[in-house]
Amino acid sequence: MATTRIISMHVNQGKTIADCLASRIDYSKNPDKTQGGELISAYECDPKTADAEFLFSKRQYKALTGREQQSDVIAYQVRQSFKPGEITPEEANRVGYEFAERFLKGRHAFFVATHTDKKHIHNHIIWNSTTLDCKRKFRDFLGSGRAVARLSDAICTEHRLSVIAAPKCGKNHYGKWLGDNAKPTHRELLCGLIDAALLQKPDSFDALLKLLAEAGCEVRRRGNTLSLRHPDRKGFIRLSSIEGYTEDALRAVLAGEKEHTPRRKKAQATRKKDALLIDIEAKLQVGKGVGYERWAKVFNVKQMAQTYNYLREHGLLDYEVLEARAAAATERYHTLSAQIKAAEGRMAEIAVLKTHIANYAKTRDVYAGYRKAGYSKKYLAEHEGDILLHKAAKKAFDKLGVKKLPSVKSLQEEYAKLLSEKKAAYAKYRRSRDEMRELLLHKQNVDRMLGKNEREDMNMIRAYLRLYNRHLFPFAQLPQYFPDFPAFLTEEHLAPIFRREYDVIFAVPFCMR
Repeated sequence: MATTRIISMHVNQGKTIADCLASRIDYSKNPDKTQGGELISAYECDPKTADAEFLFSKRQYKALTGREQQSDVIAYQVRQSFKPGEITPEEANRVGYEFAERFLKGRHAFFVATHTDKKHIHNHIIWNSTTLDCKRKFRDFLGSGRAVARLSDAICTEHRLSVIAAPKCGKNHYGKWLGDNAKPTHRELLCGLIDAALLQKPDSFDALLKLLAEAGCEVRRRGNTLSLRHPDRKGFIRLSSIEGYTEDALRAVLAGEKEHTPRRKKAQATRKKDALLIDIEAKLQVGKGVGYERWAKVFNVKQMAQTYNYLREHGLLDYEVLEARAAAATERYHTLSAQIKAAEGRMAEIAVLKTHIANYAKTRDVYAGYRKAGYSKKYLAEHEGDILLHKAAKKAFDKLGVKKLPSVKSLQEEYAKLLSEKKAAYAKYRRSRDEMRELLLHKQNVDRMLGKNEREDMNMIRAYLRLYNRHLFPFAQLPQYFPDFPAFLTEEHLAPIFRREYDVIFAVPFCMR
């Protein structure tokens, strides 16, 4: 799973462009973070002299075009972070390089530095704002962050890495999304300490502060302002800024005037455009009230309307056609899924085979010497590593059923072909998956709307529409009555939902169904 963030690198005040480029690039190339510089790859530049090359291209830009640089942006960076334990540093570097190739389309020099100093492996992808021909500049366009995220997701999917299904906007945007692994905030930590102290039932507010101090929390009072600092955090937080944990609120809790409600982390709700109908009767049986029933009725009406619109727009008012289309979409989805899995399996075999072929060729002379020495223990002790690699390679060849070793070039060509086929198949796979989900969802809604007296052998749907546990409308033929469906739903259900059916007058023109 990779999160991305695009960053514009500006000239710092009081520094030259050369100094800014050097400091930013040196940080990315830090040998302590990149395994001694082994996890650095570059395109059309040398990582050792990238800052000088970037600066030279900017001077060439001015000489060729006669234009002065209007903005203070000197380079761009994408931070690409991966889920801990999901990817190796080498593969992360390859993924970052592939991303830069496809995003920049060979127009800008760039380098990729993979850092391993954190729990999560991450890439620093830096490219020159000036193009290779020194005639144009990279412009950070509207929606570039979304484009970067989508491309990164596509590449991660191709490499069998997980992606974030529904990244959020705003404070918890794509670049900062951490899911359940997000660290608690300073306020959340303080609330946890206060909750633990309240469980010990202190008899006064001063006793509560004493318990917090014993837990390592630093207490500071300036005038009427009380502030706390968690032992693992810097800076103080005013109690007055934490809802439900103000000094007045805590004193009221200690005095028994109100009940304390521990602070809980807000869950981010996801909203789906289309959803299955709610079984209201089952919900009422487990304890849901009248308010929930009224909300569920409105919700079901909306979902029924969406289902009807979908069926009408796609020409699926005949149930048999809907059923056949859903079955065909499901079959197409599983076929493409099997095709992609087969390609991925073969690509994994090729990667393993290439490694063993290289090891086999590298250790062949050593193993020949081992046999010539009569499998001497002394010779084995001196060349144990190479001999084990050679044996492992031979064992892998036997396992894969390889009689004659293929050339590395042929394997690379096969891998490239499989990768191209996989990319083409994945685009079809994604479309078929979305189509299958939509068809199955709306088919299930139609099935839920059908009465118990539905006959299996009929050509068209002839049943009583069942919603909300009451018979609503007799369907002789569903296509025949579907045009009146929206108006019927409004009259039959929205009016009773608003208390009395005579309190609401619906005046909808005939053309606005």
